[in-house]
Amino acid sequence: MNRIWITGFSQFELGIFNTKDPRITIIKYAMKKFLKHALTDADEPYWLLTGGQSGIEQWAVETALDLQEQYPQLKIAMMKPYEHYGSKWKTERQAALHALEDRVDFVAATSNQDYQNPGQLQSYQNFMLTHTDEAMLFYDDMADQSNVRYTYKAIQAFQNRQNEYHLLMIDFDRLQDYAEEYTENSEN
Repeated sequence: MNRIWITGFSQFELGIFNTKDPRITIIKYAMKKFLKHALTDADEPYWLLTGGQSGIEQWAVETALDLQEQYPQLKIAMMKPYEHYGSKWKTERQAALHALEDRVDFVAATSNQDYQNPGQLQSYQNFMLTHTDEAMLFYDDMADQSNVRYTYKAIQAFQNRQNEYHLLMIDFDRLQDYAEEYTENSEN
């Protein structure tokens, strides 16, 4: 069994406010390419673990759901950092989260309380790191004000303690490469 954590920028950190934004297509293309490669020769369960944040995490769930028919060994777990995660979001964002929760294989929260303090988010990161074998992180050092920097630092610290943990970082340059590849492939 293999387990991957896919996380990264929220849609707001990326400046994406429309579900038809072409950047979403490129992000999903990158995820799909990686997952297809990982799943091609995998017979045993392959778990994608992610949160419910709008942006990278929800797009990862959508991408994996699209692949499940072709790759039945792909399983999806949506792990939330605390109970009632997303309950203060706008109605349409809550509806999108609940629609995805209804379709994944497993949903749980790492804390059985509503949000209390940042320690819950650190516990969430620790849970995700200790329950996955690798991570795909959509993050760029140029966006240093992003909250994703805390996840990046947590992964680095974990790697220093656990040498076997692999990180595939997708930064803005790499996304541009995927965009060019996607354009070339769609023109053929």
